[in-house]
Amino acid sequence: MKKLLQLIALFVTIWSTNAQLLDPVKWKTSVEKKSETEFVLVFDASIEPEWHLFSQFTPDGASLPTIFQFKNAKGNYELVGKTKESPYKKVYSDIFEVDEYLFENKAQFRQTIKLTNLKTTTAKVYVEYQVCKEACIQQDKTFDFKLPVTATTSETIPTSTEITEKDTSTIIAVPLITEENKPDRIKNEDVNQELYGLKLFDIKQPSSKTDITSEEKVTEKSSLWRIFGLGFFGGLLALLTPCVFPMIPLTVSFFTKSNGAKKSGGIGKALLYGFFILAVYLLLSIPFHLLDSVNPDILNEISTNVWLNVIFFVIFIFFAFSFFGFYELTLPSSWMNKTTQGENIGGIVGIFFMALTLALVSFSCTGPILGSLLAGSLTADGGAWQLTAGMAGFGFALGLPFALFAMFPSMLNSLPKSGGWLNTTKVVLGFLELALAFKFLSNADLVMHWGLLKIEPFLILWIIIFASLALYLFGKIKFPHDSPLQKLSSFRIIFAVLTAVFAGYLISGFRVNQETKTFTPLSLLSGLAPPVGYSILYPNECPNNLNCFKDLKSGLAYAKENNKPVLIDFSGYACVNCRKMEEHVWSKPEIDKILRNDLVLISLYVDDKKQLPTEEQLEVTRIDGGTRVLENFGHKWAHFQTQFFKSNSQPFYVLFNPKTNQILNTPAAYMPDANEYKSWLENGIKNYK
Repeated sequence: MKKLLQLIALFVTIWSTNAQLLDPVKWKTSVEKKSETEFVLVFDASIEPEWHLFSQFTPDGASLPTIFQFKNAKGNYELVGKTKESPYKKVYSDIFEVDEYLFENKAQFRQTIKLTNLKTTTAKVYVEYQVCKEACIQQDKTFDFKLPVTATTSETIPTSTEITEKDTSTIIAVPLITEENKPDRIKNEDVNQELYGLKLFDIKQPSSKTDITSEEKVTEKSSLWRIFGLGFFGGLLALLTPCVFPMIPLTVSFFTKSNGAKKSGGIGKALLYGFFILAVYLLLSIPFHLLDSVNPDILNEISTNVWLNVIFFVIFIFFAFSFFGFYELTLPSSWMNKTTQGENIGGIVGIFFMALTLALVSFSCTGPILGSLLAGSLTADGGAWQLTAGMAGFGFALGLPFALFAMFPSMLNSLPKSGGWLNTTKVVLGFLELALAFKFLSNADLVMHWGLLKIEPFLILWIIIFASLALYLFGKIKFPHDSPLQKLSSFRIIFAVLTAVFAGYLISGFRVNQETKTFTPLSLLSGLAPPVGYSILYPNECPNNLNCFKDLKSGLAYAKENNKPVLIDFSGYACVNCRKMEEHVWSKPEIDKILRNDLVLISLYVDDKKQLPTEEQLEVTRIDGGTRVLENFGHKWAHFQTQFFKSNSQPFYVLFNPKTNQILNTPAAYMPDANEYKSWLENGIKNYK
């Protein structure tokens, strides 16, 4: 299911002609002594305006979390509990489709340690993190803490309301380099030659410079109103079910006749009845606000949980078969008996209980629709307020007809009579619930890499579902509560044909694009179906199924052999703007043609945690001072970017002549304007020729 809300952050990129090394986070450390053997290591981060640092607990598959590694812990001290952090902000990522946890302006991390070797006087901590604005930077720092073993003062740790602690068991840490197995330090020139096949002085400046400046683009959200609209649409669907539709004329007639000659009094009660229907559904969202106040992230933790997606899959299957008529979803009869007794009180209280009774009686039809609304709201940013907006739209759609028909009773004559079409509507909703169920299973499958719902089985399941729906509408399939079908109405035939056409459209998803050697992506299923590269028959790991290299040496060798310039793409698996460029700029036909035919693409992921071969795990000197050990491929490519191009942000694009080791024009960063990016590519290719 598509996310009910796309929250797009404000990104403004202004890139100067000279790339620069960015360091937007300043760290200060301190030590608090609790006892002679226990200390608290404190990390205070000061973050430059507009930049944000990510929490340790930002969900898997999103931006890179902050990771702490305690280098000399073994044999010297043990960690007491998890690394705690100050409260973070929750922001929805439309690229990764999860809520990300981040810090703005400042952050604090605290780790309590207990000495096991009383002679220990220092603690060495390695911190790896990602910081983003319009670009993202992978950073790492090493801190040496001096433990005040002779101090006598004792300080206390802030209370639990000031510090957040969560399970960090899912965080992946890079392998540690100990003093025993640390490779010998060698000169950077030798490192560059050995790892990259290039030396720093080999790189030549652009023969022609092109200044590229991205225009400011702002996309504003209409979150609550959009959720309200979706809830309203769901309420309209619920009106067309056999649980609700017959209640409209009965209830309105009751109100308009109950006051005899006082027509206005009946209308007033009907309006109040409609208002109370709205109020009932608003009240249903209150518990979620209470949960949100206890833990602001609980709704997101629920929604981003893999196993909850599996649970939603099971629930939607259960809802679907209920709509098909194999069983009824009912609430305890005692609930309805209580509300019916409340109706006898009379007055405003009695009308409220009538509205509550309607909500309970119609649950077998409204429950699955509300379940869809709940699932969708929990997977969007905004938590309980999103749900409240959806419930308001749903309740408003249900209550509005009762008020309108009470004000204009003659309109009741225009309503179609109850009949088999109501159950048909319910069955159609069952098919839709069944299709959406597999979207939730797909979410879990993509995150966990189970390989259960790749693009082929997903499309096959949807084809079967919508082909079956078409057959049902044509009268070829029957369900338990279907009335005998005398003849097909025009509306039913039209809807059946449209459904059959949609099933044919799904079949077209198996067309193979001979140029890319993969299936053709279906635009209507964007965000619903798995990506075409997640395939059994035509797997492809490169963006947009382009041909790409993920190793510099082999990519440069191929480019030399084929006499083509190189596009070095410094990217990241957790880089939001990298995905935006790939999905919204690289996918343009005019850009795709250039990338596919005129360039050799080398994509280097600076957050790749795959461990380097032992012989490549070298200690190098940073360009801004200090040393680091290249432990994984991400370290290798990040070091290459900073050493050769004096930049550490992603995305970062370099057009390069592999024969002369010459930069063809000014490297570019995030550039959301496709025409601007095309001009930049063409300029570099022209300089190459």
